[in-house]
Formats: sequence, C-alpha cells, structure tokens
Amino acid sequence: MGRYFGTDGIRGEANKTLSVHTAFKIGLYLGHYFNDDLKGRILIGKDTRLSSSMLEHALAAGICSGGSDVYLMHVSPTPAVAYVTRHHNFDAGVMISASHNPYYDNGIKIFDQDGMKLSSDLEAMIEDFIDDEFKIPLAVDTRIGETIDYQSGLDSYLEWLSSLFDMDLKGMKVVIDVANGSATTTARRLLEAKEADVVTLFDHPNGVNINNHCGSTYPEALQKAVLEHNADVGFAFDGDADRLIVVDEQGRVLNGDHILYVVATHLNEYDQLNHNTIVATIMSNLGLFKSLEKHKVAVVQTRVGDKFVHQKMVEDNYNLGGEQSGHIIFSEHSTTGDGLLTAMKLLEIKKQTGLSMSDLVRDFKTYPQVLKNVSVKNKHKVLDDKEMKDLISTINYQLNDEGRILVRPSGTESLIRVMVEADTLDTCHKYVDQVINKIVTKGL
Repeated sequence: MGRYFGTDGIRGEANKTLSVHTAFKIGLYLGHYFNDDLKGRILIGKDTRLSSSMLEHALAAGICSGGSDVYLMHVSPTPAVAYVTRHHNFDAGVMISASHNPYYDNGIKIFDQDGMKLSSDLEAMIEDFIDDEFKIPLAVDTRIGETIDYQSGLDSYLEWLSSLFDMDLKGMKVVIDVANGSATTTARRLLEAKEADVVTLFDHPNGVNINNHCGSTYPEALQKAVLEHNADVGFAFDGDADRLIVVDEQGRVLNGDHILYVVATHLNEYDQLNHNTIVATIMSNLGLFKSLEKHKVAVVQTRVGDKFVHQKMVEDNYNLGGEQSGHIIFSEHSTTGDGLLTAMKLLEIKKQTGLSMSDLVRDFKTYPQVLKNVSVKNKHKVLDDKEMKDLISTINYQLNDEGRILVRPSGTESLIRVMVEADTLDTCHKYVDQVINKIVTKGL
C-alpha cells in the first residue's frame, strides 16, 4: 500500500485524515493528467454521507482547474461509476465513499477508462503531488474545464442492469435494506420495475445515518423484517452498494461465501463457469472449498481485497469471484463488486430452480471459526520468527484436511490476526490461544 492509497482508494475521517485540500489536489492532478489536445472527461459519483458533497465540489474544482470537464452523477453506487466510466467514454471515474464505515469517514476511489482501479504507478504520482513534490499549472482562459450534470448516467446503468435479466418477479416478496446509502437511488427502482413486491428499510438518508445500525454489517433489522413480512428473501447493501449480504426466508444470514457457492454451483451445472473455478480470498471459510469440491469446482485464493480478486480473474479468465464480506464480481459484466447485480443473479437462480434460498444453501457446511487479534511490537518480526513458523506448521499438520490456521498482519494497525477453522469451536479456540500465548510469551 502507498502513503495514502490503500487497497480500496484513499480513506479517512473527513477533514482530518482526508481533507478538502487533498480532494482538490487529487482533482487537479486528474484534470491535468487527462487534459491533452482535448479536455479530459471525468465522472464523479458519491454516497449520501455529510461530507460527500463537500469532497465532490473540491474534486470538481480541482478537475476543472486542471483543464478537464467533470460530470456529476450525484448519489450513485460504486459499480455504477465503474460501468458508466467504462461504457460512456470517460477518461476516469471517481467514487466518493467510505463503503461500510460510519458517516464521519469518507473515501476517494478512482477508476481508469476501463472501469479498473488505478495502477500503483499512477497512484504513486498522485501521492507525490499531494506531498508537494512537484507543481502543476492551473488551466487558464478557454482551457478551464466545466461542470456538467450527468444524472442520466445512473439511468443508463439501471437500463443495462435490467437488460441482463429477462424475467419478471411477480409474486416474489423481497425486503431490502439500502443502508441509507447509495442503493437508495437504484435497488427499489430496479426490483419494482421487475414487478417484485418490495419492502424497503433504511431509505431516508440524512447525511449522518448511512450504515448506522443498518446495511450489510448490521443485518438484524433485515432478519426481523423478512420474518415479519413472510418474505422470500432479504438483501442488505453497504454504503456504496458494491457488496451484498442475504437473509433467507427463515431469517438466517448468508454471507459472500454462501453467495459464491449458490452462483458457482448453478453456473457449473449449466457449463457456464470458466475452468470450473472461482476466485476467493484467504478469508473465505473452509466450508466454501469443501462444499464446492463436492461439485468438482475449484477455488483459487488471493489476498484480501476485491481489487486482488478481480486481478486474478482477469489474469486467468475466471468469470466468478468474491469475498466473504459480500463483494461478488461477475467479470463478464463488471469490473468491481455490485450488490444489485448480485441480488438480481440470486433472484434469477431462485426463479429458474424454484428453490428457496435455504434450499439453495442446504448442502453448504460452514466450519466453526475463531478470529482473534493480538497487539505486537513488530508485525514482520512475528511472521519471521522461527518458533512461530514451527508452531504454525505443527498446528496445520494436526488440523490436517479438517481445518486450517491463518496468521496475518493487519494492514493498518500493529496487530497480528490469528484465525483457525476446525470441526469444533473448542479446537479453534485451543489453537488460536496457543499462537497468541506464544507471541505474548516471546514479547514479539
């Protein structure tokens, strides 16, 4: 990771670690970079948090000052920004969001003309400019860019998404939790256009209630509503609508691993899963691997982050991948996770098979998992310690094929995360505690 860019753009508390001045400088760099013989065309979308409009205007001012035109799509999902950037001839797209974080945080993620996240080289150049390592001249005279309303871009995204699913959802009751975020502008519109009976929760954003005890990280209200309304399924989106968590008709929460299992087995049955393989991260539950193995579907693992999942999918031509958190990528259609696309795919599978959501995941076995964090002095020293390596190897041997241990550093804090999956919770706790006790005893 860079000085400012992480695996999902730049993120921090608004006007503290992510200031309006930084947003202006990012805009200025992009406006100048894409201002060649013709003015660049840069798209901006945002979520509903209080600081999003402030950062939107700062970015827009910077882009125009750099000599490019900026198109404002207003409140939009992240995948909509990626789609419109890619298909509407934009040089770049910018999404203002901190995803599932609370309202006081915000973030800036940037897509290139292909709807892909920026290269690390270009991110490094932007970081250098933020740190005043070089100057950029302001555009003057007729070279100054202008700001253009582009609400129609969101309509185009929804029309495209609708065109992928030739079905009606008459008679299907769906509860959606739109997290007072970006999905407030899209999810209900599309589902009702397909004639579903829709019950909507948390669809009155006020700038400070995005993700506030709602959305993909707080599914409790959705679980209750699905049961109260006798609904067929419930969908919870995060703040920028690029991830999805599902609640089945019995009120049980299904995460990204369950979604990958349902979609992978369905695609494989119809010979539509490239190489009979999906891409997941190292954090996916062992149950996903074991359950898919029974259907002769392989799983390739990557680092945590949908950016790395998509990279692997592109490299080896896989068409399905995702994360346990609910980022699901359909590479034939999208370059990033898309909660609404995922929801529509699940409804399509449900309609084609005639099965309930609980039936679709009936054969999925989730292995018990224990994850604990331990504060350390030096993350890399822990991972390089010979006694630690020997202990981890011993535990892996003892777990054999019925479990696994994962010891990895936090990307943002001085923590080591120790995770064990096994056939019982007691076994998980035993091995996690062994590793943590060794770290503490050695004073690492």
